[in-house]
Amino acid sequence: MTTAPSRDQIADQIAAELGHSFAGEMLAGGHYVPIVRDGHTIYTSGQVPRVGDAVSLEKAREGAQICALRCLTLLRRELGSLDGVEKVLRVGVFVQCTADFTQQSEVADAASDLLHRVFGDAGVHVRTAVGVYQLPKNASVELEMTAVAKGDKA
Repeated sequence: MTTAPSRDQIADQIAAELGHSFAGEMLAGGHYVPIVRDGHTIYTSGQVPRVGDAVSLEKAREGAQICALRCLTLLRRELGSLDGVEKVLRVGVFVQCTADFTQQSEVADAASDLLHRVFGDAGVHVRTAVGVYQLPKNASVELEMTAVAKGDKA
């Protein structure tokens, strides 16, 4: 009988497919923290990928996946394992775009699909996807997440 892969293993596989990993330091760029826990609810600060100026829909979708992975990195470090996540509640996705770009939801879908792949039904969430004129560091996408932790730790 084969054991199903853990959420951590699935996330590691997706990160490897995208050429990324969960290693390395994640720094806040100001007077805020990248993750806050209030009881069982965990909030991540907005995460941005490093991409160039002219970004295709496919590159923006990849950027959304990288943002989601960065949020998962924060959750994993907070909880010790992604298996400690009970549910992803909400995802906010901001897409830097021109006035005529209307595919913000398609960009956000890439992150939502990734979360479903890692967490199954526990990764299905409410979501906001909006287009904005500019993002910090000229990022193509910024993503924030709210999740609920399992267990008694508060």
